Amino acid sequence: MGLLLGLLLLSNLLVVTYGHPILEVPESVTGPWKGDVNIPCTYGPLQGYTQVLVKWLVERGSDPVTIFLRDSSGDHIQQAKYRGRLHVNHEVPGDVSLQLNTLEMDDRSHYTCEVTWQTPDGNQVVREKIIELRVQKLSASKPTVTTGSGYGFTVPQGMRISLQCQAQGSPPISYVWYKEQTNNKEPIKVGVLSNLLFKPAVVADSGSYFCTSKARLGSEQRSDTVKFVVKDSSKPLEPKIKSPSTMQSPLEATSTMNSSWGWTTEVDGYVGKTSAGLGKGLPIFAIILIISLCCIVVTTMTYIMVCRKTPQQEHVYEVASRGKCL
Repeated sequence: MGLLLGLLLLSNLLVVTYGHPILEVPESVTGPWKGDVNIPCTYGPLQGYTQVLVKWLVERGSDPVTIFLRDSSGDHIQQAKYRGRLHVNHEVPGDVSLQLNTLEMDDRSHYTCEVTWQTPDGNQVVREKIIELRVQKLSASKPTVTTGSGYGFTVPQGMRISLQCQAQGSPPISYVWYKEQTNNKEPIKVGVLSNLLFKPAVVADSGSYFCTSKARLGSEQRSDTVKFVVKDSSKPLEPKIKSPSTMQSPLEATSTMNSSWGWTTEVDGYVGKTSAGLGKGLPIFAIILIISLCCIVVTTMTYIMVCRKTPQQEHVYEVASRGKCL
């Protein structure tokens, strides 16, 4: 009896806990000073449940303060400090994550994500989760180099394109572009912005490039070297030359010549060997043609002999008949 009662209590607890949408958040999030951060808060939409209210609160002293409110009338930022740098996602159902830009050190605190739904029976249910936000002064990470088009690092001449250098860290982050030289010479500086623009790209721009990044804190970081190629579209493509390894042997050449004249070699389908000897080297269609001609000649000769014999018999009969009448 006690076991049955325990199972009933457990089932009721599961219904209460999992019968409504559940908020999913991390325990803590770290953002870069002067940079941007996303504080995740999501839930799985359930059929019959309608989101009616979204709140974000921040802990200030002993009581939490509402900094964002979303209701039927729209979005409302409640604190002047966050206006212009706070945004809550509304494009994806079930995603109410908080985006906070240009972080300051005093933004460090505990943030509460609170969502209210209307249930299928007309009641309301509220769920909330707390996330700790940490703000750190971060050095620049190793930068990565990408292009602003789908061509990759090989582009046609005359195209307007840029190489993009990107790094994570506390802004401002400074960038420098370099182009490597031949004969072990020092790379030359070619740009001081995050984007290295070619307008348009010419063949002389081809080469190996890399960029560096540096934040207020930490040392300078260098990207991997990328090979940038600009193709001259005005030059015709060089014809492909057959390599010596693909040259035909004398036997293959002979076979090719025979194929060009329509000759084939008869193969014995039973023993799997090429037929040899006088007459067997003829094409199969030639043998069939000869046999057909022979059959036609024999048939024609037989027909002629039979036709000549029949008129002679009729003539003899006619003469015999006349003699009898006389």
